[in-house]
Amino acid sequence: MDCTSFTTAQRRSCHIMNPELLNPSPDRSPAAPPPKPNRNTANKCEQPKPELAQVVVDPKSGRSYTKGKLLGKGGFARCYEMTDLASSRMYAVKVIPQSRVSKPHQREKITNEIELHKTLQHKHVVKFSHHFEDQDNIYIFLELCSRKSLAHIWKARHTLTDPEVRYYLRQIISGLKYLHNKGILHRDLKLGNFFVNENMELRLGDFGLAAKLETVEQRKKTICGTPNYLAPEVLNRQGHGTESDVWSLGYPSLNISHFFFTAGEGTLTPAAVAEAAKKVLTSCLSTMPTASKNPPCLEKPQPFLWVSKWVDYSNKYGFGYQLSNQNVGVLFNEGTHLSLCDQRRTVHYCLTNNKHFTFQADSLPEPLQRQKHIVELMAKYMEQNLMEGGDLGFEEQPPPSASPPLLLQWIKTEHALVMLFNNGSVQVNFYADHTKVILSKSADSSYLLTYISRERVSTSYPLHVLSESGCSSELRHRLHYVVQLLQHYASA
Repeated sequence: MDCTSFTTAQRRSCHIMNPELLNPSPDRSPAAPPPKPNRNTANKCEQPKPELAQVVVDPKSGRSYTKGKLLGKGGFARCYEMTDLASSRMYAVKVIPQSRVSKPHQREKITNEIELHKTLQHKHVVKFSHHFEDQDNIYIFLELCSRKSLAHIWKARHTLTDPEVRYYLRQIISGLKYLHNKGILHRDLKLGNFFVNENMELRLGDFGLAAKLETVEQRKKTICGTPNYLAPEVLNRQGHGTESDVWSLGYPSLNISHFFFTAGEGTLTPAAVAEAAKKVLTSCLSTMPTASKNPPCLEKPQPFLWVSKWVDYSNKYGFGYQLSNQNVGVLFNEGTHLSLCDQRRTVHYCLTNNKHFTFQADSLPEPLQRQKHIVELMAKYMEQNLMEGGDLGFEEQPPPSASPPLLLQWIKTEHALVMLFNNGSVQVNFYADHTKVILSKSADSSYLLTYISRERVSTSYPLHVLSESGCSSELRHRLHYVVQLLQHYASA
């Protein structure tokens, strides 16, 4: 999508969130302050990182290490599997480019991390081995945890059993208690920093944000850590303490636990939604006769929800969207989902393991207030800057007890945006002409296909009618493209 084709003067139903566009235009009164973009990177083109050599040599000892697979990456560093050529011992090696520590405060941060981590010796803390640097990079050699992290386990299984949760939490608390007894705060406790070795033993790792415990008066007032895990006193700039770590531990504990209320059974996965949609569209196209125009459309199709506006702010928070009934939601980067419904009076919250929670907006738990605020800011941005993506309204509201459709996954290609929802519906927005294809399921489980033209005029057809009567080449071409997209993501 060519971002340069959009300006604040143009009103569109979609937007790749450019941080500059968050500033109010001169002809509009200033709005509430939106989420602040990363000032260090928002307006700079990322320079390509030099490729790490296949063999790395310690300039002091002369020991050589061969680079293996990439284990992970963060804002400052990448982590590789490396093997000592002399002993065949394997390590997880954190590689920080010298270019990222060119400023004194950046160098001090890495030095503090190394000096702090090398003092730690505990069975539930990732072991520090050694470090060195050359003219290109700094290399920190750590214990290799071959089972990756709890984030990987949780992503594969979506939940853990009660005994497993107790097993891992006991080890996390043991490691955290050790840190606190040594006067050290971790400040970034999350599933991705709980590593698991080949014996399924847990290790606390990544001490990039760790700091020595200080008195209340000396506590650092900076806001650091993973946004959704931050304690209230950190968000309020009252400083970090041991209680902040304990608060942050509660969020991943909630995520991996399976004993909380889950709404409904048989929750659809993105792959299942893509597979089902691919099958019905492929079947429709295989029997569709050649036609020069579309058949007569339904005069009053059964109401359904579709995405009328969207905004991509995944460089910071996630993907926001507005449904045709004015509900707004955000699928956050870490996989959680929060939506505001019923004229913003009700909050629906979904964890990545499909556990659903419903709250009244005025009694929302404190840990979710930050996410709600982000949703409200994105909603305000869409309201002030974007126009409706079509003329298809939604007059009938779903019953109050019904859960709203939640975005499971969004995928951007060179030509289109694909959105997959947990009610089985699929929406594809084409960038070039703003046309849209929406596949939704009726109450009787039959499929309805809606096409929104470049003039934003919508037409809806029962899928079996298109299969029997054919459609215009314009619509057929788009359906073939949608099938290709779904084929790719159903098999991914």
